[in-house]
Amino acid sequence: MLNLLAVLAAYLIGSLSFAVIVSKFYGMDDPRTYGSGNPGATNVLRSGKKKAAALTLVGDALKGLAAVWLARALQDSLGLGDATVAAVAVAALVGHMWPVFFSFKGGKGVATALGVLLALSWPVALVCALVWLVMAFGFKVSSLAALAATAVSPVAAYFLMPHPSWVWATLIIALLVLFRHQSNIRNLLSGKEGKIGEKTE
Repeated sequence: MLNLLAVLAAYLIGSLSFAVIVSKFYGMDDPRTYGSGNPGATNVLRSGKKKAAALTLVGDALKGLAAVWLARALQDSLGLGDATVAAVAVAALVGHMWPVFFSFKGGKGVATALGVLLALSWPVALVCALVWLVMAFGFKVSSLAALAATAVSPVAAYFLMPHPSWVWATLIIALLVLFRHQSNIRNLLSGKEGKIGEKTE
């Protein structure tokens, strides 16, 4: 029962969509109504509000970090297994992508996935962050950077994570992020993907 409650709690934490919350706080339009329609930091940045985009990025990453960090901190006292921590990691991302508080219309999960990986294994998160930064600064396309970092994550996890269940969780997280980027992949292939910082009309 405690294992199930931990996974449910992670899902609820993940369901806090900071793109929507921050936008409401600043009196901005709902990010699901402009640009790509994705409630994430990149789309919020299209509004021209850099501070709101930064807060969205930090908030989405921190909720992933918090969900997994809490599970790890309480692992011994609550008797949670390593597989439960892995399930918590996946649940936090699923909550972000399909949030119960926002009609199951969530983001693509890049920032939340990074926060989750940071709590599971900071070296893996560091590798992914470095790949994202290199690709983002090199090509100025957020989705391309995200896809590259996502593709690297299971490989890094295989070599750097201590538990097989956590490696499997990382693979599932990577597949979910890739799944949510289907439209971006199509746009990249057709040369229509927008650049970082482009404002919406």
